[in-house]
Amino acid sequence: FFFPCAGRAPASGIPLCSLTMLCLIAAAQSYVLQPQPLVSRGAVAAVSRSGPVVAAVAVDAKTVKTLRDATGAGMMDCKKALIESEGDMDAATESLRKKGLASAEKKSGRATKEGIIETYIHTGAKLGIMVEVNCETDFVAKRPEFQELAKSLAMQIAACPTVEAISSDDISADWIEKEKKIEAASDDLQGKPEQIIEKIVNGRVEKAIKTKLLLEQPYIRDSGMTVDEFVKGYTAKLGENIKVARFARFTVGGGAEEAEEA
Repeated sequence: FFFPCAGRAPASGIPLCSLTMLCLIAAAQSYVLQPQPLVSRGAVAAVSRSGPVVAAVAVDAKTVKTLRDATGAGMMDCKKALIESEGDMDAATESLRKKGLASAEKKSGRATKEGIIETYIHTGAKLGIMVEVNCETDFVAKRPEFQELAKSLAMQIAACPTVEAISSDDISADWIEKEKKIEAASDDLQGKPEQIIEKIVNGRVEKAIKTKLLLEQPYIRDSGMTVDEFVKGYTAKLGENIKVARFARFTVGGGAEEAEEA
């Protein structure tokens, strides 16, 4: 037989005459040969060095935007978080939340001399809340997100009648000592060792303090986070330090009760 040898097979680089011969032999033995593309040594080495190949998760722009609207993080940060969590929205949200809290901690020492005073009147007009929330610049104070935060905080205060202070710094040492004495005199602690009494008293007083602190309360729209974490989320979103400065609660008839106590 005569086999033309002009040129090479484009996919395998094998001379046409040799390829024809191999195909005839394979056909006689009931095999089918498929020319395979050549892989360079460099590519093989790169794969061996990099380990197993992991397919990247496809993330569409709509999903990224949904996560951005929910967290306030940048588009690239949201996309990266979704890829790292393999498209799991909850896991990506939690990852961004932790990064946001870390970012907020870094901003916590910056001065907050701007802000707004927000009010909330509960249904029936028997309860009213006024809260001052501060930020660093007037630009952020005018943003709708900041105003939304202040309104949410006012509603939070209205929903927590036991809240009397913002943080533990606002609780007086005299009140703490008074509560410790009251707890130490409880009937259920009598006869117990001094160290046990002290431990129980401290635990009860700390629990009582926590019920009075705004920042320690579970956020009314997401009990999985505290009010402090909720505020820090806006710090990360808006890029400025944010502080709850003060608040006041007004109830109908409350002024008359205070006058009688005085």
